[in-house]
Amino acid sequence: MKLSSPIKISYNNLLASKFRSFLTILGIIIGIASVIVVMAIGASAQRLILDQVSGIGSNLIGVLPGASDSKGPPASALGIVITTLKESDLQAILEKKNVPNAIDGCGYVSGVASEKYKNNSNEASFQGVSPSFPNVESVTLKVGRFFTTEEEAGLAKVAVLGPDQATLLFGSEDPIGKVFSLKDTNFTVIGLFEKRGASGFTNTDNLTYIPLETAQKILLGINYINFMRVKIDSADNLDRAAVDIEYTLRTQHKIKNIIDDDFSVRNTAQALATITNITNVLKYFLAGIAGISLLVGGIGIMNIMLISVNQRIREIGLRKAVGARSRHIILQFLIESIFLTLLGGAIGIIFGVLISFLASIIINALGYSWQFIISFSSIVIATSVSVLIGVLFGLYPARKASRISPMEALRYE
Repeated sequence: MKLSSPIKISYNNLLASKFRSFLTILGIIIGIASVIVVMAIGASAQRLILDQVSGIGSNLIGVLPGASDSKGPPASALGIVITTLKESDLQAILEKKNVPNAIDGCGYVSGVASEKYKNNSNEASFQGVSPSFPNVESVTLKVGRFFTTEEEAGLAKVAVLGPDQATLLFGSEDPIGKVFSLKDTNFTVIGLFEKRGASGFTNTDNLTYIPLETAQKILLGINYINFMRVKIDSADNLDRAAVDIEYTLRTQHKIKNIIDDDFSVRNTAQALATITNITNVLKYFLAGIAGISLLVGGIGIMNIMLISVNQRIREIGLRKAVGARSRHIILQFLIESIFLTLLGGAIGIIFGVLISFLASIIINALGYSWQFIISFSSIVIATSVSVLIGVLFGLYPARKASRISPMEALRYE
């Protein structure tokens, strides 16, 4: 028996009931498209975050409050407020006797408050940072200057704006020297950053930067910092510097046992590895959730194939009467099932790619550097899953059809 014969018969049978065939594969189309979209958006989001982290600098060490194991994020990264990290810890780290390879460092706090200028007002995100911020993060001022160590110590009410925030607040006016209110406190604009773009899921161009101690004591009423970054003289010295920082912080916090650490130290490579692990788990978890619709689609395939068996009992009996064996009947119905799922898979892949491409256009229009990523492996997986569903959910109807007696089938009305 030629393989082309059952394929031709399958094609003719499916073509004879186009609408029913379409409804049958709709679940497969939705499931495959969902998996492709989730995998594509997950890969693009992962690339965006990793690019932004690596773009900050390859010679930086981050310190966050709260302990964690080497593979997981600190509790503070999950939104839990921990107050163990102080600015005095940063000053101790920057002492050459403690961390010889540290050349600079910056402390950070953040908040959201109402920002007003004349008739313009909005809820603005602000960061309190150390005067060393431009050097640590290698950012460039477009106009004006950054605040000084003396201004931070004197709780100066000065601010440097991201370009988008300046436009939002001042429109076409030159912001330098203008006074605006942040949380009902007046600040004078002294500088404007060059456009940097998004960092992770935060658009840094929308931020307002003020002196760290001003943010702590005047706006937030706190005496701790959210995190710090330490700039190391060379990427080759990151591991050594990390050990020195850990020792310094244990001395500062009077910690004798490593299991009692109330901080987490991460260099750029460790941060990238941790983020990759977390985003991979999320990506595949969401893909698994989307894949549930494939199970529903497979059940639909099996249901329609069972109906098809009942409608074609006389045909099955006639084919057996003229010499077709059970394996030929099984092959016939399996090919029809696989053909349905492959067709649905192909259409689902096309729709998934188009939706992912449209999403990338929209996200880029929102100001994020979003790459359109469709991995070859996701298409191979989608195709393989389609065939697997066709075999698994077509096997039972095919075996049922093969067991029909020729005499009973020919008497069937």
